[in-house]
Amino acid sequence: MVLTLTEAAIARVLKYEQLIPAMEEALSAFSGGRVIQPVRNMLTIEEGKRFLGIMPAAAEHGIGAKLVCFFPKNAGTNVPTHLAVIMLFEPETGKPLAFLDGRLITEMRTAAVSAAVTKYLAPDGSKVLTLLGSGVQAHAHLQALRHIGNFEEVRVWSRTMDHARRFAELHDATAMDLEPAVRGADVLVTATNAVEPFLKGEWLKQGAHVNAVGSPRPTWRELDDAAMHNTLVVDSREAVLKESGDVILSKAAISAEAGELFAGSKKLQRSETTIFKSVGLAVEDIATARLVYDAIEGSSAREDVTESPW
Repeated sequence: MVLTLTEAAIARVLKYEQLIPAMEEALSAFSGGRVIQPVRNMLTIEEGKRFLGIMPAAAEHGIGAKLVCFFPKNAGTNVPTHLAVIMLFEPETGKPLAFLDGRLITEMRTAAVSAAVTKYLAPDGSKVLTLLGSGVQAHAHLQALRHIGNFEEVRVWSRTMDHARRFAELHDATAMDLEPAVRGADVLVTATNAVEPFLKGEWLKQGAHVNAVGSPRPTWRELDDAAMHNTLVVDSREAVLKESGDVILSKAAISAEAGELFAGSKKLQRSETTIFKSVGLAVEDIATARLVYDAIEGSSAREDVTESPW
């Protein structure tokens, strides 16, 4: 029987305590050459407004694909900008296992990867977290990063200040203007659909760590050249050189993949100012889908789960 898993069913079992280490394992396998995965094929339906991504991967614990709609035009509406469906197969036999709603999985695995990288690169004793952007990924990163650090101060900035204030009220944070929010921060997250860079490298304190997860197009940018020419870590060298305007246009040198950090084949110093550019990989989705599937298969709670013959 093939399971169909709704977002509600996924939310009950998907927790950062298990997801963060699962992302470390998945990306270690990816950088170690144990994953078959092409770079995402992104179909432009309407430039700047509607895109469809096709993301297959084959790994040890699961094979499958995600279809993801990235619709920036949905921003400010009650429809998310990212909507997705994941199909999971058993890797030994090819047996279909589950169809999973991919919205929450995309949200949480992105933040979990950033949290995992931050564990390795954030300055010792990090106390100040800055979120640049106030949407879904800002919320997810706040939750994930609180699993790996004790932040005494959380700052938030948004291009729409009312959104930043609303986020601050909900999450015990402080809404600030852009430059003051950046200066002195230990860990930062950029999670926007900016087309032009807004984060200036000259504002970053020495040793700060930035998780740059927004603007996932080859001509879009969040960080200026000065920021990008710090120590750069990426999820996939091949992917960022096709998909990330921050990397492509700055011509920044890549120091390591995240999976190389996790596996110990590359080591960086926490005293370095570091940038993690994340574009999101199919292996992350497949590993998360398998984590969810196994949790639900091992649980007696089956609400919001349907079964059907293939």
